[in-house]
Amino acid sequence: MTAPLTGMTWDHPRGYRVLDALADHDRREAAAGRPGPRPVVWKRHSLEDFEARPLRAFCDDTDLVVLDHPGLGEAVADGCLRPLETLFTAGELAALRRSCVGPSHDSYHLDGSQWALAVDAATQVSVARQDTAGGRPGSWEDACAEVRRTPSALCLGGPHAFLMFAALCVALGAAPFPDGDPDRVADLATGTAALEVMAELLAHSDPDLSWRNPIAVLDAMSGDGGPQYCPLVYGYVTYQAPGPGRTGLRAFDAPRGPGGVRGSVLGGVGLAVTRSCQDLPAARAQLLRLLSPGVQTDDYRRFGGQSSLAEAWDDETVHRAVHGFYRDTRRTMDAAWTRPRFPGYIGFQQQASAAVRDGLSHRTPPARVLAQLDTLLRTARAGTRTGGMS
Repeated sequence: MTAPLTGMTWDHPRGYRVLDALADHDRREAAAGRPGPRPVVWKRHSLEDFEARPLRAFCDDTDLVVLDHPGLGEAVADGCLRPLETLFTAGELAALRRSCVGPSHDSYHLDGSQWALAVDAATQVSVARQDTAGGRPGSWEDACAEVRRTPSALCLGGPHAFLMFAALCVALGAAPFPDGDPDRVADLATGTAALEVMAELLAHSDPDLSWRNPIAVLDAMSGDGGPQYCPLVYGYVTYQAPGPGRTGLRAFDAPRGPGGVRGSVLGGVGLAVTRSCQDLPAARAQLLRLLSPGVQTDDYRRFGGQSSLAEAWDDETVHRAVHGFYRDTRRTMDAAWTRPRFPGYIGFQQQASAAVRDGLSHRTPPARVLAQLDTLLRTARAGTRTGGMS
């Protein structure tokens, strides 16, 4: 029997249950001597490693890798991935782009090539417990009022303090990393306003839970006595349904800024083929199957995956099964902001988030925090040019 392909995904049911179910099916078919896709053995790493670990650490002995688009520039610079134009025709890639929800597909296009296909779509949204009597704050002004009367938490762990800052800048009308100024993260007025909103929200939110990552925040919200509201956190379809000892959560569109703009930073995951993969037809078959309507609507619904296929987001049966998750967050997904992907961005994002957290903790004047972010950005870009920071 042919040896299986190897893959790396992230250690959350949303990241592995669909993949494991398909792999189990393929192994059974292979053991019975029936033709089918070459099986994949999937390894896992933590959410923290998924967000920060460079692909070069494991791409030499892995065929398929699930990745976050901000790490794409570094992976391409390191020569970790195969351009998908070597596996798909231009027409096939165009069709896959048309079928994808929001900007997810385009987030894996860099330097003229497609490096991964979006197999999971996510962005920052608002979340509340289904058993809460509160409404759905539609603006950041409403969100600030809601946290004053409702037990709440923010999500500022890992890179998420900076990602919330970035989302607020978008909502306030001036996205981070303005064109024409490569060494500036945000203009002074917008950055100051974003940090002031974050400080106001944090003053009325759970002081310990707010420093955690999305999974920890959503776990706490769905548990007994957990916070009832989080104004901005990456949406997870797996928390919509209630379960034993767990209250269902309801995700809804991110708050709007004063000009009506919804600020949200694109997440989700893509599936890429590494430079070490030798069986390209088998890799192509796995990618096509994972993006097929049957898998993206039926298997994702059954096993808790989060679809990247617009057809699944629009499907009425799926809508009911996921308790409205896709429909209630669709406007935010379609408008999500895509992060930079230059080599060194991941390191910058981690350091910038720590700077934002430190500034919030010590009530540092916003101008000083913004100056620190600009310094970190200059260092990251300088490291990219000299090969030092990656």
